[in-house]
Amino acid sequence: MVTRQEIVDEARSWVGTRYHHQQSVKGSGCDCLGLVRGVYKNITGQQPEKPPAYSKDWAETLQQETLIDAAERHLVRVDSDDRQAGNVIIFRFKPGAMAKHAGILTSSETMIHAHEKAPVCEVNLNDWWLRRVAAVFQFPDLE
Repeated sequence: MVTRQEIVDEARSWVGTRYHHQQSVKGSGCDCLGLVRGVYKNITGQQPEKPPAYSKDWAETLQQETLIDAAERHLVRVDSDDRQAGNVIIFRFKPGAMAKHAGILTSSETMIHAHEKAPVCEVNLNDWWLRRVAAVFQFPDLE
């Protein structure tokens, strides 16, 4: 069993990790998917599936909900309004576009995420982010 606080603590231990496309190494480099994969691995002890190589425009190119589909294989989908600490939140940047960004909630109003040109950071979930929520998931075996 895992607690929400353990997930938050692990996610916070990644803060400051520089952005590096397709990586998942705490303290060295990660992208948003790498952050979620790394936290998942360190919390559950299981290696999530390794994603195939992907470009920055992969979601647009494939026209598939690849990120949401992968989350459904490893996490438990909850209502999109269920924004609790420790949940994984997935975004789509434009209406009708494929979802292609993820973060880990540290509260109902904050998240940790990785994005280009900045280290992993904790930010407020302002209206801009909330309008773009595509799905919310929780870790399996949550206490």
